[in-house]
Amino acid sequence: MTSPLPSFSAASVLDVAPVVPVVVVDDVRAAVPLARALVAGGLPAIEVTLRTPVALDAIREIAGAVPEAMVGAGTVITPEQVTACVAAGARFLVSPGWTDVLLTAMRASGVPFLPGVSTTSEVVALLERGVRDMKFFPAQAAGGTAYLRSLAGPLPQARFCPTGGIGPDNAAEYLALPNVSCVGGTWMVPAEAVAARDWARIEGLARAASYLRAAGGTCR
Repeated sequence: MTSPLPSFSAASVLDVAPVVPVVVVDDVRAAVPLARALVAGGLPAIEVTLRTPVALDAIREIAGAVPEAMVGAGTVITPEQVTACVAAGARFLVSPGWTDVLLTAMRASGVPFLPGVSTTSEVVALLERGVRDMKFFPAQAAGGTAYLRSLAGPLPQARFCPTGGIGPDNAAEYLALPNVSCVGGTWMVPAEAVAARDWARIEGLARAASYLRAAGGTCR
């Protein structure tokens, strides 16, 4: 008998774990064991990016075979992709940026979503539209921790998942910020480990990333 899916609240993409693995799947056969390794390592929220032809199939496979994972879709930039991702089983959506058309589609999808921002005006515009959970991208190039720290004072209601240029050496710095709830990154899924089907290594890297909460991060 299949176990029931875990229950996640609408804002919980930011609350599941201190790190959201950002995954590029080139071979759909790797999707399920990869997801199982990440979940076993303590990172159940998994963002599969729409950067390969098999991305939707990977989401579908993970959603069907790894119910304990909260699999989502990243690099979502059109309403059509929103529809296709949710149909494939995506339980959250992430975009690198946003427009009103895309935001309307993501809101209508019924699943949690993180629209991407990199400027103060974009953050204010989303808050004006009732959205307070956002992706900050590209994090390092857009100003990094200094920029996010500057936003915390005037815009404390905004929460961020920074992604882009974040790794094990600087993730804890981001997680220590009051307006950062988790970070996104790829360091726990190195391409060579995926190609070698080294799931034990990926599980170990995921486990180390999951400990960032105890290491000083403030992921809520």
